[in-house]
Amino acid sequence: MSIAATKRASEVTVGEQIAELPIPLTRTMIVATAIASRDYQDVHHDPALAVERGSKDIFMNILASNGFVEKYVVEWAGPGAVVKKIKVRLGAPNYPGDTMTMTGSVTAVEGRRVTVEVKGMNSYGPHASGFVVVELPEEDA
Repeated sequence: MSIAATKRASEVTVGEQIAELPIPLTRTMIVATAIASRDYQDVHHDPALAVERGSKDIFMNILASNGFVEKYVVEWAGPGAVVKKIKVRLGAPNYPGDTMTMTGSVTAVEGRRVTVEVKGMNSYGPHASGFVVVELPEEDA
């Protein structure tokens, strides 16, 4: 998915589907996103300790999950969109070697504010589900 021109609210309709975005979950990406968000919990970088604590392997942290949700919606809406709210619930862990596939649909258009329902699914089920509210720029004069 590439960043296109910023959408205007008049171009968006309730029920509009956003193209799927598969995100390969590599060990390096999971570790790097934890470090980038300053989350040094061992379950995000040390496989042996993650297993010792009851996990199958290391897993993605919530800040990375939120970041991927935001990236997905902003890439659809365009660089002029302003994120006003993100609400995400985590489910199945994102483990290395899996793929999280992002999907979304527009559930509300109120003036310049657009609500997008988002899901991130992996082979274990829903990883992230919730919504993002973006504010789109004024209509061109």
